[in-house]
Amino acid sequence: MMSGVPVLSQNLNTGFPVLDEYLRRERVKGTIGSENSFQLRPINFQTIKDSSEAILNVREILTGIQLKSQNRIDWGILPLMSSSEFNTNRPYGWGNKGLTPGVGFQTYLSTGFYASVGFLEVQFQPEFTFSENRSYQGYERNSRRSINRDRFFYWNDGDNPELFPGNETRFWWGQSRVQVNVGGFALVASTENIWWGPGQFNSLIFSDNAEGFPHLSLQTNRPVKTFMGNFEGQIIMGRLENSFIEPSQDPSLNEQFFQEFDDDWRYLNGITITYSPVFLPNLFVGFNRTFQQYNESKGNEFSDWFPIFEFFQKERFFENGNTVIFDSEGQDQQVSVNFRYVVPKALFEIYADYGRRDHAFNWREFILNPEHARAYQFGFQKLFKAGRPTQFIQLRGEITHQQESVNRYIRYRGLDGNQTWHTHSLARGFVNYGQTLGVGTGVGSNVQTLEVSLVENFDKMGLLFERLENHQDFFYRAYGQNNEKRPWVDLSLGLLFDKKWDRFLLSSRAQFIYSQNYQYNSEGLSTGDFPNGQKLLSFFGRLNLIYTLASK
Repeated sequence: MMSGVPVLSQNLNTGFPVLDEYLRRERVKGTIGSENSFQLRPINFQTIKDSSEAILNVREILTGIQLKSQNRIDWGILPLMSSSEFNTNRPYGWGNKGLTPGVGFQTYLSTGFYASVGFLEVQFQPEFTFSENRSYQGYERNSRRSINRDRFFYWNDGDNPELFPGNETRFWWGQSRVQVNVGGFALVASTENIWWGPGQFNSLIFSDNAEGFPHLSLQTNRPVKTFMGNFEGQIIMGRLENSFIEPSQDPSLNEQFFQEFDDDWRYLNGITITYSPVFLPNLFVGFNRTFQQYNESKGNEFSDWFPIFEFFQKERFFENGNTVIFDSEGQDQQVSVNFRYVVPKALFEIYADYGRRDHAFNWREFILNPEHARAYQFGFQKLFKAGRPTQFIQLRGEITHQQESVNRYIRYRGLDGNQTWHTHSLARGFVNYGQTLGVGTGVGSNVQTLEVSLVENFDKMGLLFERLENHQDFFYRAYGQNNEKRPWVDLSLGLLFDKKWDRFLLSSRAQFIYSQNYQYNSEGLSTGDFPNGQKLLSFFGRLNLIYTLASK
């Protein structure tokens, strides 16, 4: 083991248990410098020049066995990470990379090595996953035909199967990458998970909810300083895959209503930019934009490879006076703008993200109808000093809202509504292998999360309160005028425990979920005044165990 500050540039993977939250908390405390926004992840430690104790602690854990060869090749072994989950009788939980939303036992294993020589970096960190995927009580199979059509409206415009194949095992490149550094920029080929935006529990665009996808990126490898302030950014070109899994557990429903997938992969192009003004260094303002479409419908012009530089409206005017409407190329666009403001003196941070997933017809329509096809997020974190100098009460919360706005009642005939966040009629869902790339709570779902914990360095004991409104867009499309039906809402209480022992890091959650009106089913007579929806009590458990080869 080398002494002093580790010099290698291994990444802190997106959503790394304990460490990801620990660094964010230290940033709120002001023990980490204000240059990095931490809104573009994974975090490459070569980009962080900060030598604070918090940075050194995380580097020490990630470094493992670090060696330096005579040929000036530095290399090391990454920590061994094991993540296990268990759901009793319905799927719950998100933000788990290659693990699928299922019932039963699941496990995730990952380790590897990293190396660097000059301007070249290599990280090989494959993933192995096993999912039991038991069958369970899902969508009500005896619903009316019109309700079945409404349910398959979202299934056919997305890729979110109820049940993945049982006893599924998968070996994947995982959090691997090859990176070439040129000054403050880097060219990267990677299958890593990426995270764009300020969210703590969810993200509107990219998160660690689905398996990482192969992509090329041009990005900053450290904040670029200008007279106006600091900039960070990334442009990606990626490949997304369908799951090719029929959505319902009932084959007869799939036979009647399911629209088969195109036998093709989807091309993804995205850009993110974060700006921190020189006059307010703890403020970060971000912009994200993505396009996806099936590869066979994509051309070979510059605008086909990089649609992120296109106009924001569908109506285009040309010099000859012709007006052309661009809305038939099968492109699915998402745009979001966000901010995060950190106040170290108050031990506080606040953030918000607002997204829209459909082109406006023109600028007039955009100004008059900004709430169309939108999603938003709002969150905060506050620390209170506790008994010891290193001990704090951590209070953090987040609201993520995907449900269509009331705009649905004036824009569309009847009360049906149309697309929801992460869905598209031609490009299917904003997904990879059947899991959404951003918000993992389910299509058209809203979630409110509040955590209260006692934290000290890497250790934590706390409570998690969560309220999840499931598939709200489907509910109001199918049952909006039915007084005998009420939304399916999950209320849950989670027990949190994180601990570091020598070379081990443990992160755990035991969550008890009480479902009201589960799957919108009624038990016996139900009226508007006395709804009698089905109740369900379930359990979700997660255990992350990391073993590092570092000496401490």
